[in-house]
Amino acid sequence: MTTLLDRIHGSLAAACIADALGAPTEERSIPEIRQLFGRRVETFHAPLPDAAYAAGRGPAQITDDSSQMLLLAEAFIAHGGEVTPEIMADLLVGWSGNPDYFPRFAGPTTRRAIERLKAGDSPWESGKAGRTMSEGTSNGGAMRVAPAGLVHPGDIEGAVRAAHLTCVPSHHTNIGVAGAAAIAAATAAACVDGADLFQVVRAARHGAELGERLGSDQGRRVPGPSVAERIDLAVTLAVQSRDLDDAIERIAAVIGTGLPAAEACPAAIGLLVAAGGDPFGTAVAAATAGGDSDTVGCMAAAVAGALNGIAALPAEPVSLVEQANRLDLADVAARLAAVAHPVPAGGAAGRE
Repeated sequence: MTTLLDRIHGSLAAACIADALGAPTEERSIPEIRQLFGRRVETFHAPLPDAAYAAGRGPAQITDDSSQMLLLAEAFIAHGGEVTPEIMADLLVGWSGNPDYFPRFAGPTTRRAIERLKAGDSPWESGKAGRTMSEGTSNGGAMRVAPAGLVHPGDIEGAVRAAHLTCVPSHHTNIGVAGAAAIAAATAAACVDGADLFQVVRAARHGAELGERLGSDQGRRVPGPSVAERIDLAVTLAVQSRDLDDAIERIAAVIGTGLPAAEACPAAIGLLVAAGGDPFGTAVAAATAGGDSDTVGCMAAAVAGALNGIAALPAEPVSLVEQANRLDLADVAARLAAVAHPVPAGGAAGRE
């Protein structure tokens, strides 16, 4: 039996590996990636000098995605498995003080939210400000959200509520929250012994629906596609494909792997399914798909790592990513597992 600690460790490690694998391929097309790095991106590379964001980083170094994910894990640890928008605001402002990540890795929504928070805006207002349909609908809330699922193993509704709170200061829209809630719910479902990909996909879809309601009712409603419906489409593309390479191309072409949460989050679930839930295979698929490859990979692999546990990951990339970033993921996992909330009596995970 895979323990919760094993699943949390696997989730954190897989997310960091996927982030680092995808950093050199971010913003690149699949043909360009294959020309530069081979058919599939299966080893760590230093980002090339023309890399859009990660130029100058070394092989196996992480970016904003898993760096914020680990900060969120530490926030849950420090506050007994709970976070508030105020805690999240402090996290974002603190993260912006790290020159390794800010400002070059900050997406437009996160950057504006940090500016508002530094100017004294309430975290309950900063994430729903703006008038354009792109603001607050990017994948920045979803990329870091896996710990919200890890501290609520099997509790879909608890994971969604936590995901919503993490989005309030920066991505408080129907689409931003839906994307984050989908990833958090999938991660929570993956932490249950005996869970399979079908249950994880159902949880992701249900989480997206719950998150969209929360974002609409309490945040700002913006026009855009349904994250839940696009998860359906991404999974259909995955199961209809001839093989993993075909699935990567179909999902990138039809769903997209870009900055919008309504692309990146469904693509993450689709690539997870295409790779059969294997954590390293999922990370490789996302890195090879291009676009916002490090973000898509961080989300997808976090779910896959929770589903399979740390033993499913090859030891070498885990070691390399820890060394390159001075991380002790086993320690973080142990402390996060200690504050995780068990499934409530009656089974919140089963209410769909």
